Amino acid sequence: MAEAALAGIRVLEVGNFMAAPFCTLQLADLGADVVKIENPDGGDQTRASGPFLEGESSSFVRLNRNKRSLALDLKSSRGKEAFRKLAGRADVLVENLRPGTMGDLELDYARLSELNPRLVYVACSGWGQDGPYAQRPGLDIMAQGMSGLMSITGEEGGRNPVKVGVPVTDLTCALYAALAALAALRVRERTGRGQFVDVCLFESGVSLAVWEAGRYFATGEIPKPLGSAHQTSAPYQALRASDGFFTLGATTARNWEACCDVFGLQELKQDPRFAKNHLRHQNRRELIPLIEDVTGKRPAKHWIDALTRAGVPCGLLQTYDQVFNDPHLAARGFFPDAPHSTLGPIKQIGSPMRLSDTPPLMARAGPLLGEHSAQVLSELGYSQEEISRLATDGVIRIP
Repeated sequence: MAEAALAGIRVLEVGNFMAAPFCTLQLADLGADVVKIENPDGGDQTRASGPFLEGESSSFVRLNRNKRSLALDLKSSRGKEAFRKLAGRADVLVENLRPGTMGDLELDYARLSELNPRLVYVACSGWGQDGPYAQRPGLDIMAQGMSGLMSITGEEGGRNPVKVGVPVTDLTCALYAALAALAALRVRERTGRGQFVDVCLFESGVSLAVWEAGRYFATGEIPKPLGSAHQTSAPYQALRASDGFFTLGATTARNWEACCDVFGLQELKQDPRFAKNHLRHQNRRELIPLIEDVTGKRPAKHWIDALTRAGVPCGLLQTYDQVFNDPHLAARGFFPDAPHSTLGPIKQIGSPMRLSDTPPLMARAGPLLGEHSAQVLSELGYSQEEISRLATDGVIRIP
């Protein structure tokens, strides 16, 4: 196998919960050496999130795979000294502390870039490094609410706000952070210098409003929740079957006519209300009940089979027990095991990045707190005696 895509890239993570750790997960999967800096007193707070496997967080060992853990007290002078040595040889640093915190620790970009001008410093935050919201606490639900995502999520006409089921602004911010880090490394190849990267949950959430911006800036219309329906196409949503729901997307004239044939609703082809896609969308409140009068009489699998034969995009509405046992994902090996030092093999969610020559790695599950403290410091030139003294004094933690 060819050398990993990011082999030789050294990454430091100072992160909690989601944005920074999910960013560095992408880099670690691609072969970067990610050293996760954790507070010796408990570490990343995800470690306290259940359920637990023999005392280890099930979520942590998946979110932090392929990383090494250095439990290091960044408030102590000796901890700062070790961190500066690490930053001096790092390519990328990713942190998601509140803006100003790394400055209070005297470990901000301005100081570290003097030690290492080639350093790419990625700061993930709730609202960005400046602006009137910058010092507010920023969690995913606040970013979902402020970014407009919650205003368009949920049932049409629903009274209660609904958030996207996953922490979508956290995860999107993390992916932008990884993309920006790689872009900054590419620039460094040309200029020899790193740079500061500012990404936040708020702007990441707003950036997803592709259809909503297109509508608002063109017409002034304020988007509203549509349930599972599409913003501009119909039928494109979840439809009721006799045993649950399934999804379909008939965005072309050919697919619309095929849908009519499958459902035995050929007369709708000539109905002027549904003659064009935009008309079907405008009149979907009349269209969908006509379709569901038919689909509600047969199970979802019947319709999936019939629509698939007709070439219409469709799919079952799966719960996660079905997803994690999906035969297609199994055939593609999407749930590989990664070894853990005490738990043995741990099933992982695979990486969607399938590079033909340098595929993502599953070298190890998320580490024990401080599992690699001694190893990382020895690479910096610390002696075993110095490492033992740091551990005794609580500057580092070793399992």
